[in-house]
Amino acid sequence: MAKLTNALADFACAPLSTTLQTRIVTSLSMLDWIAVGCAGKDEPVSKIVRDMVLAEAGAGQAHLFGGGTAPLRATALVNGTISHALDYDDTHFAHIGHPSVAILPAALALAEAKDKPIVDLLEAALIGMELSIRVGLWLGRAHYQAGFHQTATSGAFGAAVACGRLLGLNPAQMRQVLGLTATRAAGQKSQFGTMGKPYNAGVAAANGLEAAQLITAGFQSNDQALEGTFGFGATHLGENDTDSALQGLGHDWLFELVSHKFHACCHGLHAALEAARELDIAEPEVAEIKVKTHPRWMTVCNQVNPTTGLGAKFSYRTVIAMQALGYDTALPESFTDQICQNPRLKSLADRITVEADNSLSETQAKLALLRRDGARLEAEHDLQTPLALADREDRVRAKAVKLIGRDEVDEIWSMLRTGGRAADLAAHLNG
Repeated sequence: MAKLTNALADFACAPLSTTLQTRIVTSLSMLDWIAVGCAGKDEPVSKIVRDMVLAEAGAGQAHLFGGGTAPLRATALVNGTISHALDYDDTHFAHIGHPSVAILPAALALAEAKDKPIVDLLEAALIGMELSIRVGLWLGRAHYQAGFHQTATSGAFGAAVACGRLLGLNPAQMRQVLGLTATRAAGQKSQFGTMGKPYNAGVAAANGLEAAQLITAGFQSNDQALEGTFGFGATHLGENDTDSALQGLGHDWLFELVSHKFHACCHGLHAALEAARELDIAEPEVAEIKVKTHPRWMTVCNQVNPTTGLGAKFSYRTVIAMQALGYDTALPESFTDQICQNPRLKSLADRITVEADNSLSETQAKLALLRRDGARLEAEHDLQTPLALADREDRVRAKAVKLIGRDEVDEIWSMLRTGGRAADLAAHLNG
């Protein structure tokens, strides 16, 4: 009956068989997650959640972004929230979720407390992130379109099995973990644009960690609660496509197709920014720019005349104009309220039009540039086109350097590639 649950539980406990590319992409996501978390440690939502946790009694077991230590569940909550505060973390478009911010906070906190080696941490994290994508595929677009935030819902299951693996659970216990998580996984898209969105990621990390700890302690749950009667799929508008979700599980690593953000704005804008990067647009030459994108992004990131830095992160016209004017869209501090009032930027933005194109996928965009000299240039980009591994590494590391500095990046990357203890890696979260 519980075909999905059984397969996922077996996968979570089985010996790992991966390629070098899979391991490097996992390490890059860990580096990227640490960098964006450190960069977001002083955001208002970060301070509120961290201060709440630090004010409570409890033995510090794991490091927090921005300083201090806290009990495990509280650490997962804080670090998940903070690492999603800038919305600059990785995205997987198979289910439209952010794997790292739900799974890594839970896995790293537990690995630190249990004094696990980094290799065990990365292995558990990969299992959790892959499983979150598979659960997301099982739930399908209907779940997401209904208003559920896949980062939070699917992510909670990934966090739970990552922690379960670190705790050495067997398949029967993993089925229990999945069942218990089914009654805790939650998160709504209605929180987008508020502090509630990053909080969703923190809650997912904390709930997953809690479920794994409870099952380890002998807690009993309904191990049919993911796909059974009144289960998570049935009550959360899941499409319940088990065969697609399980295809290639254990040897085809969908996580390899994770898309790292190289611009500090909504991921829906990135294909257009990458296409503009190929054209090397410079503002004085521009007579007109036309952007074509998938229709779903028209209501997500097509603010026409934003007045705030946050609004600018959801505006095709603004980000393309920023890039043409030489602003570094990789830096969060480039997105300010003041930039929206820049006369040159507003003038250029008025020459940019955005159109929906049903022939494009969610990861594609096309740009057409008409220059003042009459020349017409075109470019298109698909975020799902795999980057060469060396190019991906260069760009992720370059992004991290901008956020936390070269020395810190070199030290973290060395630890991820050569080994060490999770506790030493976690110490870098204090910034």
